[in-house]
Amino acid sequence: MTTASGGNAIALLENGEQYFPALLAEIGAARREIFLQFYIFDPDDTGRRVASALMRAAARGVTVRLMVDGFGGRPFVRSLMDDLQAGGVDVLIYRRELRVLSLRRHRLRRLHRKVVVIDGRTAFVGGINVVDDFEHHGPPHPRYDYAVRVEGPLLEPILGSVYRLWRLVAWASFQRRVPVHLRAPAVVTPAGAVRAAYLIRDNLRHRFDIENAYLEAIASAREQILIANAYFFPGRRFRHALLDAAARGVRVTLLLQGLADHPVQHYASRALYPLFLERGIRLFEYHRSVLHAKVAVVDGGWATVGSSNIDPFSLLLAREANVVVQDRSFAAELQRSLERAIDSGAKELRHEDWRRLPRLRRALSWLAYQAVRLMIGVAGYGGKH
Repeated sequence: MTTASGGNAIALLENGEQYFPALLAEIGAARREIFLQFYIFDPDDTGRRVASALMRAAARGVTVRLMVDGFGGRPFVRSLMDDLQAGGVDVLIYRRELRVLSLRRHRLRRLHRKVVVIDGRTAFVGGINVVDDFEHHGPPHPRYDYAVRVEGPLLEPILGSVYRLWRLVAWASFQRRVPVHLRAPAVVTPAGAVRAAYLIRDNLRHRFDIENAYLEAIASAREQILIANAYFFPGRRFRHALLDAAARGVRVTLLLQGLADHPVQHYASRALYPLFLERGIRLFEYHRSVLHAKVAVVDGGWATVGSSNIDPFSLLLAREANVVVQDRSFAAELQRSLERAIDSGAKELRHEDWRRLPRLRRALSWLAYQAVRLMIGVAGYGGKH
C-alpha cells in the first residue's frame, strides 16, 4: 500500500505559464542549495531564462546541482552545458548519448523525472520539462501539462531521492567516489494539512511503485476514474484493472493525445481504443495543443501528478517521479482543471467513430501496435506489465 505523510502544502501548477514563474521565483530566493533533474532542458527562451537564474544563484554562493538526461538533453549538452559550468553550476549528464544509432537496451533507461528541490524547503515535481510552453509553428495554446509545488514532511523523501541519484551518477561519471555533502537538509516541519506520498520508479527497490499505486487506486474505485496521460500504452495488468473497474460500474474516462508528437506510439495506443470503447470506457483526444500531462483522479479523493506515462517505457525502464495526493480539495481542483480541458480542447471518440475510420488508418494503428510491442520485446520486457 502507498504510505502517505501528513502536514504538507501542495499547490497545483497548470502548464509552464504557472510553473516557470513559480520556479524562477524560488530559484531567485535560494540561499544555500538547489537540486534539479530534467529529461529535457532546451536552449530556447525558457531554457536560457532558467539557466541565467541558476548562474545568478551560483554567483551569490548557492550550490547548484543540475542533472539532465543524456538522450533528451542532447541540445542542452551542445548549447547550454558549457555556459552553465563556466557560471559555477555543477552539471551531470545521465547516461550521456555518444552514438546516435544504437539498439542497446540501456538507451531506453532514461532519466525522465522533472524534480527540483530548493534549500531543502520547497520542491517541484511533475511532467513539465524546461522547454518553451508554446511551440514554434504550433498551436496558439500552451503545451498541456502539470506540476506541483511541495512544502512539508514530503521534502524528506524527495530530497533524499535526488541526493542519492546525484551521488550515484557522480560516482559512475568519474569512476571514483566524489564527496557530496548536503548544504540544506530537508525542512520537515508541517506546512499544511495535505496527506501525500512521493513515489519513484527505478531499477532496484522501486521498480513497480508507481504502477502499483495506480492499480491500488483503480482497484478501490467505486465511482469515477479520470486519467490524462500523454503516452498511453498500458500493459495487461493495467488494461484489465480499468476494464474490471468499468464492469463494476465505475465511470472511467481517459484523456489522451490528439495532436501526436510521437506518431508511432500514438497510433499504437489507438489500436487499444476498440477494447476500451466496447466496455463503456469514455475516450477523449485533446486537440487544442500537445497534451503532455501524466495525472489522474480517483473517486474525488486520490490524485497523482508526475512524470510517469502509462506505457512500458515509463513503467518498466525510465527513472520517474510522481506525487500521490490524498486530499479531496486538491483532487477536486485537478478534476475541475481536467474537465475544463475536456470541454475546451478535446473531442470524444465513440465506438461508431472508430468503426467509420478508413481501413488504412486502422491498419496503421495495428502496425504501430506491433512495432511498439516489438520494441518492448527487443528491450527484454513484456508480459503482464
